[in-house]
Amino acid sequence: MRQTVRADARNAKDASMSTEACELIPGLPSHSPGRAEQWSIAAMFRRDGVMQLPEFLRSNTLRWTVLVTSIFASFTAALLGFVYLKTKHDLTLRSDRAIASEMGILVALPPGQRLDAINQGLRYDPGRVRIVGLFGARGDRIAGDMRGQPANIEIDGTAQNVVVDRTDGFGGGRQAVRVIARTLPDGNVLLVGRDADEIDEIARVVGGALALGLFPAVSLCIAVGVALSTRARKRITQVNERVQRIVAGNLRERLPLGSSDDPFSQLAMIVNGMLDEMETLIESLAGVGRDIAHDLRTPLTRARLMLERGRRNATTLEQLQAVADKTTDALDQSLSIVTAILRLAEIEINQRSSGFGHVALADIIREVGDMYEPIAEDKGISLVVQSPGELNVHGDRDLLIEAVANLVDNAVKFTPAGGRVEIGLVRSHDEIIVRVKDSGAGISEHERDAVLRRFYRSDRIRHTPGLGLGLNLVAAIVKLHGFRFTVHPGAGCIAEIACPYAPTPV
Repeated sequence: MRQTVRADARNAKDASMSTEACELIPGLPSHSPGRAEQWSIAAMFRRDGVMQLPEFLRSNTLRWTVLVTSIFASFTAALLGFVYLKTKHDLTLRSDRAIASEMGILVALPPGQRLDAINQGLRYDPGRVRIVGLFGARGDRIAGDMRGQPANIEIDGTAQNVVVDRTDGFGGGRQAVRVIARTLPDGNVLLVGRDADEIDEIARVVGGALALGLFPAVSLCIAVGVALSTRARKRITQVNERVQRIVAGNLRERLPLGSSDDPFSQLAMIVNGMLDEMETLIESLAGVGRDIAHDLRTPLTRARLMLERGRRNATTLEQLQAVADKTTDALDQSLSIVTAILRLAEIEINQRSSGFGHVALADIIREVGDMYEPIAEDKGISLVVQSPGELNVHGDRDLLIEAVANLVDNAVKFTPAGGRVEIGLVRSHDEIIVRVKDSGAGISEHERDAVLRRFYRSDRIRHTPGLGLGLNLVAAIVKLHGFRFTVHPGAGCIAEIACPYAPTPV
């Protein structure tokens, strides 16, 4: 019962708060708390809508544009203010010089000629720019177009701004002028000046022209900033869309390249090259599982069949040993495949370079030749080693021996009896070429790229023992060193490793 009373009290309190909110809102009836709640929710959505500015207005590029434009506008305004003040100052100095020059001329004239010069000058001033006044020692007007001598005028001082009562044939009125006052030898006071509004008018014209130039300059800055921001955001949007497709699994997608050679296009080119490499590696990894399953299935199946037959048919210890020996050979072949794959992974993934140094290729050629000479003799193959001079490269000696040994092993393996295998060094410009040439069947044009894939074995050599990893291992070692590996098609295989020449260290 108490809980029910408390709940009713809370509801009444909420209703009263809603009613108070309704009373604060013009046009909303105070007796509709439901409408007050709806209004508050709508107001909250409108407020969020105001806060959620368009993504374009929240971009850093536009913010920097506004900041730079503000700095530019402030600098331009300060520059225009300086030009305005400088122009007004120069015009004032020019007017003061003109007043002083005219004052000097009138002071130098005799009294009679001075009056004639004053009257004649006033007649030839229809623009009412000049103003002259000649007053007696007591301030009485003698000549000129000034009604009276200004009360706050400083006699025998510099030019000053005063307001005078002008009287002439065009009428009278008060006018702001810039005047110089001098006491003449006869005790009279001569005032010579020019209209100050002329200077202010010219300064206003100059300032207005400069101010009008500020608006298009700032507008141009904003327009350029908005254009650059829009262009950059468009490219970023395209990149984001394509990256999302790449993340979704479309490995053939590439970043857009611009028409100009700007840094963004260079970055996109580098990323596209990285994506090409990743696509190649992923496709290679996708095929490795199939290749391993295909190549391991045969020796493992053979081992299983031999074990099964030996268990069923073998009756003596010698027969069981023979079955175990054949099974061991099949398992050794499987282990060789796994070992070769691990070796490739070590070279391709670890990218080791700690063992790099100057390597004498002639020593490698001779060492590999000595290693395979007995094997070549057993097959009746002539093995020729040509290593002229001491030619050095920068690399890993053990890996290079392994690469050359794989090439020689293939050449000896696929060259028939009575054939010839040549191992040599050739100096070509700034490169050293390790060339292994045999007189075997060679490689056809359409197989030149295929032989570099893992576990690839041509139909012609299926009966020859091997794993199909030798040339792939050579390609991985050459790529690690940054060398160039070429297999020439045709009768008799020619494989070349082109290495940049490294001078012999002193």
